Amino acid sequence: MTGRASWACNPEASRGRLHEEQNGTARGPRDAFQRDRDRIIHSISFRRLRHKTQVFMAPDGDHFRVRLTHSLEVAQIGRTIARALGLNEDLTEALCLAHDIGHPPFGHAGEDALKEALTGQGGFDHNGHTLRALTHLDRPYPGWDGLNLTWDTLEGLAKHNGPVRHPQWALAEVDAAFDLELTSWPSLEAQVAALADDIAYDNHDIDDGLRSGLLSFDQLMDVPMIAEGWRRVEARFPGVAPKRLTGELIRSQIGEMVNDLIAATRARVAATNVQSVADVRAAGIALAGFSDAMRDAERGLKRFMYANLYHHQSQLDAADAARKVVAGLFAAYAEDPKRMPPEWRDALPGTQPARNRHIADFIAGMTDRYAINRYVEIYGPVDLPDAF
Repeated sequence: MTGRASWACNPEASRGRLHEEQNGTARGPRDAFQRDRDRIIHSISFRRLRHKTQVFMAPDGDHFRVRLTHSLEVAQIGRTIARALGLNEDLTEALCLAHDIGHPPFGHAGEDALKEALTGQGGFDHNGHTLRALTHLDRPYPGWDGLNLTWDTLEGLAKHNGPVRHPQWALAEVDAAFDLELTSWPSLEAQVAALADDIAYDNHDIDDGLRSGLLSFDQLMDVPMIAEGWRRVEARFPGVAPKRLTGELIRSQIGEMVNDLIAATRARVAATNVQSVADVRAAGIALAGFSDAMRDAERGLKRFMYANLYHHQSQLDAADAARKVVAGLFAAYAEDPKRMPPEWRDALPGTQPARNRHIADFIAGMTDRYAINRYVEIYGPVDLPDAF
């Protein structure tokens, strides 16, 4: 497929931005989606991803992935798929780059701690916080809060996993200000971005798991999808040491998943006869996706990764320690807000739940190492598992 498909998002047909911008503020010959992508790349929230957990918390090894490198890898996969399907590559890339911005320190362990801290006050959700960071907390412009991204980008981030019928408070606030039509399906660009995320972490986490020693080749051979791919790689490179073939296995598997996704998505688009972005949103189903066989294989891989890597005892021990750090920080700041930096302390609301949500905003923006350092300042030395 070449050229832009009729069902691709068009920057010239964008629903615009919440805050009107004068044309004189444009810097360079970029369309609306290119500007969104560039604003995300230049944001403080994006830069913080370099020190936020992907799989391993505050890793000492320089070669392990973090949220930033993961997001770049997702963007590369997303652009490849978008180009093959005739979608808008710039919007797809923006969604891929921004999808993890709302993660607090220590990933899902940190999210669990903030969710518990805000029990009865709306809880915490990293996807909702992505929207909150991009529309409220990042403030690089003098005329408004947030990055003032287009409706199309915000909609894609809000609904990349499908319609949202019961939005958490942070997402609900964004939706109230700029109706994102949460109950409809998102653009194909958003659907592709979500699947690019799956493809990236499904495969790159194998690489990191092997590098860490928590996964072994023998274990991986229990996964039919991986065992079959490994046999093909060995046949192409006979006599080469397994360690030298790991990268080839990962690349081949990503390629197979990408090709399957492109073919299956093309078939669904043709079968539903969509002709426009509006048709995509009104289709009532996800149009981007794997074939049935690849979907089942990918789910089997995920089950293996949860059982053998994400829920490995060392990972569980690290998650317990991370929850302790985040919960301890929240308790300390709630007890004495003067412990927060002046700009956060001075902006603290006087009533609940806004007060505790403000504290959670501060903690959610922390990197792993910043959170650990602040915890040590308040409570003294802390004994952290080797995973740190």
